[in-house]
Amino acid sequence: MYAALQQDTSNPDFLICRQIDLSSITHEAPLVASFIEAARSAGELALAFFRPGEKTIAEISHKAGGSPVTEADFLVDRFLKERFEALLPEAGWLSEESEDSAARLSKDLVLVVDPIDGTRAFARGDRAWAIAAALVQGGRPLIGVVHAPALQQTYVAVKGGGARLNEAAIEVSKLGALEAGARVAAPVSLAEELRRAGLQFELQPRIPSLAMRIAYVASGALDAGFASENAHDWDIAAADLILHEARGRLASLDGCAIVYNRGETRHGVLTAAPEQLHAQVNAAVRRAKGAATVDR
Repeated sequence: MYAALQQDTSNPDFLICRQIDLSSITHEAPLVASFIEAARSAGELALAFFRPGEKTIAEISHKAGGSPVTEADFLVDRFLKERFEALLPEAGWLSEESEDSAARLSKDLVLVVDPIDGTRAFARGDRAWAIAAALVQGGRPLIGVVHAPALQQTYVAVKGGGARLNEAAIEVSKLGALEAGARVAAPVSLAEELRRAGLQFELQPRIPSLAMRIAYVASGALDAGFASENAHDWDIAAADLILHEARGRLASLDGCAIVYNRGETRHGVLTAAPEQLHAQVNAAVRRAKGAATVDR
């Protein structure tokens, strides 16, 4: 049981602290509704700076590694931190745009957030960016929301409750084998390695947001998706649950499910595919990576 703030049904202007049982949470739970509302409100904040097809009006700076960050990223981060920490005061916090703290490692519940996944896309006016938020318990996500405000798409998953896109249930592709015609999203360099290893597929246009790439596999819009090294917890936690609940798998090359809220938040190459394709997809990447190592 965990303490959470919820609206008083008799007076929506007031919040009541209630004990909630996370072991039986459903899509209809007030906590899930609060997650969705927070992500959508954050999306409205970000949209104020977004200009479709044009450069954002937000101020842009660069991190130590050279990746861009905008004032909208920081604004959304502050908004979600305040909203979620008020909602679940016992939970830890992990976000791309907040200073990390080892205090989260002692928490059973952790909020994992990417304020704007696909900042480069956001900054240049590409609509394929999203706000990703997950509630993680014991290393695995319980609630996942990926909200793409410029596309008017909201993906939501609850552990054991299935996945939805704009409130309609979704499932992965029924494709039986990854072959010519399969729709795949991957970094170009990795796609070339896969083709040299004998895999046939149709490489789709680049999807800047990794969370959206995984969500598209969950909805069946893609048959498989790949991520190169250095994805972080905040990029993938929410989308991982969405894919899992849509009968797909996101895993590292050893085939193991990803564990979140560890000291190291970075991950290696990841594969996202329907359950019936995942073993084939993972084996192909292992072959490709092995061949690439030999070639070097």
